[in-house]
Amino acid sequence: MELNNKTIRSLADEGERLDGRQPHEYREIELETGYINETAEGSAYVSIGDTQLVVGLKVDVEEPYDDRPDAGTLVTNAELAPMAAREYESGPPQEPGVELARVVDRGIREAPAVDFEELCIEEGEKVYTLFIDVHVLNDDGNLLDAAALGAMASLKDGFLPDYNEEEGLLREQPEEGSDIPMESVPITATGRRIGDNLLFDTTSREEEALGARLTIAFTEDGNIVAMQKGGDDSMELSDVTEAVEIAEQKSEMLREVLEQ
Repeated sequence: MELNNKTIRSLADEGERLDGRQPHEYREIELETGYINETAEGSAYVSIGDTQLVVGLKVDVEEPYDDRPDAGTLVTNAELAPMAAREYESGPPQEPGVELARVVDRGIREAPAVDFEELCIEEGEKVYTLFIDVHVLNDDGNLLDAAALGAMASLKDGFLPDYNEEEGLLREQPEEGSDIPMESVPITATGRRIGDNLLFDTTSREEEALGARLTIAFTEDGNIVAMQKGGDDSMELSDVTEAVEIAEQKSEMLREVLEQ
C-alpha cells in the first residue's frame, strides 16, 4: 500500500496521474434528473468517472423549530452501503457518511439555496421539511462534489406538493404542486493535496495518499458560502489560496453540467 502511495505522490510531482489526467482535470460527468419519478419529489443520478450515486428529495409537513417559527427546514442524510466500497459497513451512520451529509447540507443552507421562509404554511404550526437523501452506489472517489451536485439537481428538479389543510395531507402529484423556491445555486468543488501537489476529482486510490482536503461552495457570483477542511495534514495560506482559485474555475464547469 505504501509503495502504491509513493507512486501516486511521485506521479503528482511530475504533473501526472495514474489514469493519465491532468492534475485539475475531472473525469467524465453524467447527470440525470427525474431518476426516481414515482416515490420522490425530486431526484438525480450522478456519476463522475466510476463514482455513482443517487440523490432523492422527499417533502413532508412538520412543526417548525422554535427559533424559526416562520421557516421550513432541511434534513440531509448520506447512506454509504457496503456495496459501494469494501470498507463500508451496515448499521449506524459512519463518520464518512456523516461528514458527507454535513458538507452537502452546509452548502445549501449557507448560500442559502432555498428560500426557507417560503416553505412556511402556518407560522409556528406547519412548515415544509425537505429531506435530501444521498445513496452512494459506487465510491471511486470525490463523493463530496458528486453528492453536492446531485443535491442541487434534485432541488431544481423537485416540487412542493400542495397541502390539504382539511385532510392534513400532501397531494403528491407534480401537477398539484409548485417548484422548490430557490434563491441561489451553490456549487461545490474539492481540491486534495497529495504531497506538494493539488489534485481535483481524485479517485479512491488517489485519496488513500491524501494529505489534506479543502471543499469550497460557490454561489453564481463567485462568493464563497462554505468551506470544509479534511485530511490529517495542515494547509498553508498559499495552499488555501491556490485551492480557492482553481475550485472557483471548476465550480463554473460543474455549474454548466447542472444547467445542461
